Amino acid sequence: MRASNLTLMTDLYELTMMQGYFKNPTDQIVVFDAFYRTNPYDGGYAVSCGLSQVIEYIKGLHFSYEDIEYLRSLGIFEEAFLEYLAGFHFTGSIWAVPEGTVMFPREPMLKVAAPIMEAQLIEPAILNMLNHQSMIATKAARVCMAADGDGVMEFGLRRAQGPDAGIYGARAAVIGGCVGTSNVITGQMFDVPVLGTHAHSWIMSFPSEYEAFKAYAKQYPNNCTLLVDTYDVLDSGVPNAIRVFKEMREAGIPLTKYGIRIDSGDLAYLSKRAYKMLAEAGFEDAIICASSDLDEYLIMSLKAQGAKINQWGVGTALITSKGWSAFGGVYKLAAIKNKGDKEFTPKIKLSENSEKITNPGDKKIYRIYDRESGKIRADLICLQEETFSEDEDILLFDPIETWKKTKLKAGTFTLREVLVPVFENGTCVYNDTASTMELRSRCMREIDTLWDETKRFENPHQVYRIKAALLEELS
Repeated sequence: MRASNLTLMTDLYELTMMQGYFKNPTDQIVVFDAFYRTNPYDGGYAVSCGLSQVIEYIKGLHFSYEDIEYLRSLGIFEEAFLEYLAGFHFTGSIWAVPEGTVMFPREPMLKVAAPIMEAQLIEPAILNMLNHQSMIATKAARVCMAADGDGVMEFGLRRAQGPDAGIYGARAAVIGGCVGTSNVITGQMFDVPVLGTHAHSWIMSFPSEYEAFKAYAKQYPNNCTLLVDTYDVLDSGVPNAIRVFKEMREAGIPLTKYGIRIDSGDLAYLSKRAYKMLAEAGFEDAIICASSDLDEYLIMSLKAQGAKINQWGVGTALITSKGWSAFGGVYKLAAIKNKGDKEFTPKIKLSENSEKITNPGDKKIYRIYDRESGKIRADLICLQEETFSEDEDILLFDPIETWKKTKLKAGTFTLREVLVPVFENGTCVYNDTASTMELRSRCMREIDTLWDETKRFENPHQVYRIKAALLEELS
């Protein structure tokens, strides 16, 4: 699967439109923006993810002999067009928000400037990759925020909606904050920690729970987390785990990474009782891991109840993005430049639904940070040729509720461009060599730039502003 040619991972109408452009030649260079309209989970932000796969896809973009033969078999494409496709390659330019970066609605998370046929072809694949992985990374960031510093393990492979969703979803979850994954192929492909304990079937395959625990501890003395809810957590599981831990201690085996996992029942009650039993036996530093259909809200609830849990295994709710089934990213034409034109002509999509009206023009994003705290004050969307200085005042206002205005005084803020070059004239120029774990660290730093009001789960403050001058120019 990893070696698949994904060129035909597109919608049929992209190819039929391409044939139409081919028969009616145009020298237009167009700008398309990929963006989303609403933060997932009605939250205050999203986390960018999926760019790595987009880059691989664009680099490998070509129509193979088998692709051409299949398209010929459909009976709707002319031979001259199929000959053109046989020599097709991407010649355009792409800018994108780096992975692990926080982002906000109605701002380009990726921008394409290319001949119109090329820009149209790549729309479905780009949205597929960015939408899915950004959604999982955002969910992971929320779950990890609820865990408040405890380790969160991604355990969702068997519930993922297909192999790709399991593999790339696990990578996205790690970028969003998880300490590792149970998915071994993700560990191999992206060099992330692979984690796990054992199943109930391990316990059930032995004559007794104690014998199962003892065999596991002998096999993995330096990574001994025992699943204690196969029969009875408090009357059997925890006492048998304590018995094995005592035997390990008496044998001089260092208890460096050990503990229990509870996968069912009242996790708050059971974890508090289990902790008391472990502490009284001298094992107060034991890990108490919980799993069992966890999400950010249940984790917050368990913490509010004083649960003695310090590690979380999150599966179905994370890998399937429980509570938000689709990221909602779209890909819209924003500007056109004909041969001989010096500048792009802005294009706008109008709608009776105000949220579906697009931002026209060839744009870039400045992120504005409060100089004192380092927190995000606003994102400034402007035309590509516009420049701004930290030494001048900036007037911002809300694009929907336009009477809400803010003037930022010079010297009180810093600026950073968010979109970075990825491809220039068909050549990949992206030199970000960060590993997946380094992207995780980047994401954690990015989330630290959000105000607490933006990170809260209920009625978060929305970070979004646009410079007044820009709207006046394009209105």
